[in-house]
Amino acid sequence: MSDVIQGTEHRPLIVGRTLFDYADEVSSAVPQSCRRTGRCRECVVEVREGLEGLSQRTLPEAYLKGGFRLACQATIETTTSDIDFAIIRRRMRILEATEAPATRLDPVVTADDTAVFYAKQPIGLRMNHVLGLAIDIGTTTVVFRIIDLLTGAAVAGGALENPQRFGGSDVMSRISYEKDFPGAMRQAVRRALNHALRDLYREHGIDRHEVYEAIVVANSTMRDLFFGIDIGPIGEFPYKSITEVAMLAGRSDSTWVRRRGHEVGLLMNPYGRVVGAPVIASHVGGDTAADLVAVEFATGQGIRMLIDIGTNTEVVVTDGTRFLAASCPAGPAFEGGLLRFGMSGADGAIETIQLEGDEFTLGTIGDVDPVGICGSGLVDVLAELRRARWMNEEGRFRDGLDEFLVAPEQGITFSRSDASLLAQAKAANACGQRILLRRLGVTADQVDRVYLAGGFANAVNVQNAIEIGLLAPVPVDRVVRVGNAALHGAAGLLLSRSRRDALDALVGRIEHVELETEDDFFELFVDGCRFVPIVA
Repeated sequence: MSDVIQGTEHRPLIVGRTLFDYADEVSSAVPQSCRRTGRCRECVVEVREGLEGLSQRTLPEAYLKGGFRLACQATIETTTSDIDFAIIRRRMRILEATEAPATRLDPVVTADDTAVFYAKQPIGLRMNHVLGLAIDIGTTTVVFRIIDLLTGAAVAGGALENPQRFGGSDVMSRISYEKDFPGAMRQAVRRALNHALRDLYREHGIDRHEVYEAIVVANSTMRDLFFGIDIGPIGEFPYKSITEVAMLAGRSDSTWVRRRGHEVGLLMNPYGRVVGAPVIASHVGGDTAADLVAVEFATGQGIRMLIDIGTNTEVVVTDGTRFLAASCPAGPAFEGGLLRFGMSGADGAIETIQLEGDEFTLGTIGDVDPVGICGSGLVDVLAELRRARWMNEEGRFRDGLDEFLVAPEQGITFSRSDASLLAQAKAANACGQRILLRRLGVTADQVDRVYLAGGFANAVNVQNAIEIGLLAPVPVDRVVRVGNAALHGAAGLLLSRSRRDALDALVGRIEHVELETEDDFFELFVDGCRFVPIVA
């Protein structure tokens, strides 16, 4: 199924019908649980073309801005223009963990023949299963696993696009949106996650009361938003979570967040616990902490670098003695945001591109017709254009062109505007890597191991990424893809109390670097916008 539903292509518009009606016609699963009354607010879609042909927003849609509408409320008013809309809660490609969830088991949740205990305190009678949830809430995607707490085995899992996109594509936009419409984004992500969990529980014969703990890993904004903690302070200097401020002031001994299941409204045992992994500092959050757990960053040998590329890219480097971390505000471009034909890693996304002669050869997720270009495909097209000299290092196209046709049959293009957005996102990533290596006093060729984390990093062509200046020029054979390290780390924390203690010790050793405070940050950023290898 395409993630883009075109209301006029092969389907005539009829005044009075809703966008939901058209989704039904193409068997597209727009989520809803209120029988299309607008109360559940789950059927958010993004209208990409023809917004003027729809009815005015209704009261249930008052929290939406721009091209976002509720499919059950938006009705056709005129038939004079095409209407093109996309679901924003699509099922995503699930990135499997690269290893077993844990090699040692000492979970906080234990059980005997009759009862289940949390930290040795009884919380319920023993049922068929003793389960936990590992949840990675990203700015763009939400991925989760159901795990057997007694054996460490992964039982099931799922992934979906984060429905909070109506609040903006980056964390700063969402912080601003939260001020205007408090609670809307929290409700959206909780409902989406519960909807997916409900389906999975039904499929695997799981009772929600058998799920006793959930570990949530996310960047600082996404974590606090999920738990209902005020995120305003993260958007203002010194850009810190309330939990970090409390710890630094001596009012708390850590930045972990702990709630009961019923307090969060998560579909699990209401007396179980929902635990948010600790913030490292500022925007470097619990997802990066979980990455470090997954790759055993504290105990490795040599000079190492972890790079988790996303809307906010996190970089951590160490020489075994010092640990440095930074957050790079890359924006959503490499995750498909803001680009005309950009998209996340779902079915129909072009994930590989090669230029053969004057034509592009494409590979798509799901081996279906292309509907857009995801991050790995964007890296490929940039590298291919540079290699063929169709684009110079400043991002200008040959012969004064404004765009290239990538998929002619579908009309998918790559434009100079796209290249400009990607250049800025790339520059943020380049600055983070370059500054941290410089602070540590090493060069890229001295790095013994680079861990690439996340869905985008798992699919990207490393050599192409190095050539366009997205990744530091570390020898390719030293780069290791670690898959969804955040989810893997969340599973490790779920299954091991000792891993939680070790993470606390590591977080206390990490030095946070504010990139913007470097004297030459602006010069480094401008240089990073060029499509050439990073000088590091």
